[in-house]
Amino acid sequence: PRVKGWLLLENYTPTFIFSVLYLLIVWLGPKYMQNKQPFSCRGILVVYNLGLTLLSLYMFYELVTGVWEGGYNFFCQDTHSGGEADMKIIRVLWWYYFSKLIEFMDTFFFILRKNNHQITVLHVYHHATMLNIWWFVMNWVPCGHSYFGATLNSFIHVLMYSYYGLSAVPAMRPYLWWKKYITQGQLTQFVLTIFQTSCGVVWPCAFPQGWLYFQISYMISLIILFTNFYIQTYNKKASSRRKEYQNGSTATVNGYTNSFSSLENNVKQRKQRKD
Repeated sequence: PRVKGWLLLENYTPTFIFSVLYLLIVWLGPKYMQNKQPFSCRGILVVYNLGLTLLSLYMFYELVTGVWEGGYNFFCQDTHSGGEADMKIIRVLWWYYFSKLIEFMDTFFFILRKNNHQITVLHVYHHATMLNIWWFVMNWVPCGHSYFGATLNSFIHVLMYSYYGLSAVPAMRPYLWWKKYITQGQLTQFVLTIFQTSCGVVWPCAFPQGWLYFQISYMISLIILFTNFYIQTYNKKASSRRKEYQNGSTATVNGYTNSFSSLENNVKQRKQRKD
């Protein structure tokens, strides 16, 4: 009743349609772009990522202050005992739900820039499910124990979208060092959310138990997928670079090429240009 008449929450149909359209674009978009030149999107990427950084920072601040004002219990918090703070949390979590619709643009930019390798099972699964899950959260458990995961995720998104916004500016790329730690932060977020959610199972309150079990299950699925992504992206790359270095390869190691090979290649290039 507290969200009755709110934008997109009146019935599930719009959220379902947006999700189907998202999956259709994920499927058809790369086919449409196959024989076309990729778009740069640099300017709009800076604006888009800056906007999501500021929105995430706003949500994180409002959630933290709302939880403090309502005297929320870390171990288990029901959905009706926080007074006016509950309504503050609900209003912020509506923006959190709506941000999951905005974040569909992450994938659309990959398609337009022909970065199809970034459209992974993890990426599509995470984006497609979050909007739908949060529609149900907003209609049944829009405050109380639901605050924790959204608060952590908003903080991680401040780091993530600021990184992607800055990386859209070529001059800034050499100074961006925290991409690897974003994934580590995401994995930490999932583990902490499982721990906090489990507290509600061990020391129950009036918060519905079914939602707690669902959240634990969903977090486990994300841990599996993000761990696989981390291993594929960082551990295997590090191993490959070590092997290339040991074999005398000219491949890049930690951002620098083999100096002797680079010098030799530069001399050859200069000779070719003179000829």
